[in-house]
Amino acid sequence: MTSTYFEGQAKANPQAKRGYSRDKRPDCKQVVVGLVLDRDGFPKAHEIFDGNMQDRRSLDKMLDALEKRTGKRLGATVIVDRGMAFDENLEQIRKRGLHYLVAGLQPERNQWLDELENDEGWENIVRIPSPRNPFQKKTRVEIKRQQKDGVVYILCRSDGRQDKDRAIRETQETKLIADLQKLQQRAAKGRLKEENKIHRASGRLQERYPRVSRYYEISYDAANKNLSWKELADKKAIAKKLDGSYVLKTDRRDLTADEIWRTYILLTRVEDAFRDIKSPLMERPIFHHLQDRTQTHIFLCVLAYHLLAAIEHRFLQAGVHTSWWTIRQQLSTHQVITIVLPEDEHGRILKIPKATTPEPEHRQIYATLRIPADVLQPLKAWYQNECSDEKNLKL
Repeated sequence: MTSTYFEGQAKANPQAKRGYSRDKRPDCKQVVVGLVLDRDGFPKAHEIFDGNMQDRRSLDKMLDALEKRTGKRLGATVIVDRGMAFDENLEQIRKRGLHYLVAGLQPERNQWLDELENDEGWENIVRIPSPRNPFQKKTRVEIKRQQKDGVVYILCRSDGRQDKDRAIRETQETKLIADLQKLQQRAAKGRLKEENKIHRASGRLQERYPRVSRYYEISYDAANKNLSWKELADKKAIAKKLDGSYVLKTDRRDLTADEIWRTYILLTRVEDAFRDIKSPLMERPIFHHLQDRTQTHIFLCVLAYHLLAAIEHRFLQAGVHTSWWTIRQQLSTHQVITIVLPEDEHGRILKIPKATTPEPEHRQIYATLRIPADVLQPLKAWYQNECSDEKNLKL
């Protein structure tokens, strides 16, 4: 799931609403887009939801859309991100005769704290650098398989994720404390007087910073007009121990720990797809204000991504690891020029569009895509000089 925002109020679109913005544009209305890919990265289904749709409420509709487009495939495995990993979501998947593979919610890691700290039983994931970048450094990832009540849990520790988790927590903590101090000053100076409004304001801060607000106890003394907070050191210490760790869970008991981890990593292709759709394919921002035009715009972006995925897949089959952005940059130097010949006795100008001579890297790209190197055949076109009284065009 992702969101994409509008320029303008989009009052004529009932789906345009404010909600959690993945684009960091909470000031704009948005719609939420759900996308399903297969293991090769090709789009299988997409849906457009209201801008305030929660991830966990969208799963059933996305599964309906997938069945409508591909038919029922009993025994298939559905991989979803953490926003759809609630018990109700897993039950929705099981009821359809499907398997699930999800990342456990943050609090679920707490029950595995002892196993995560125990250095025995871990196996390293062998991650091969890209053939185009043999000096690429892959972060170390360790996994450990556990089973409980018929569910397989894969405990994961990642060096790269440890730094990321710590940075996110420290950044959010700094912002939370700064916003609490501002709210404290507003309450002390009487700018915010009603107690229920102060509680609502502190609740909104807790919703804004869910990762760190659970480590603080916030209270308000109405008699002294004092907002205070207390750090819960025990909970914060546990969070520090869990930096860099995450838990995967699945009902696929036939897979090894390595297979489960590599299967879940396929979800990153959806994240890559959203990046491609939003940036190179120009999905955002949306300037259309009517619902049908907005849906058409997003459909065309998904259709364009299907072509992009097909191009990258063709290169992958040929053993070439590259991206659409790189291909486009290389092809940007192969251009079309127009040869203009002098005016003849009838006052006509001959124009001949012609492609420049492709360089070796251009020829390699065309050969991989099975496109002739002469991508544009010269086409002669006679144009009447603007100063002439004759017809304007004659081929």
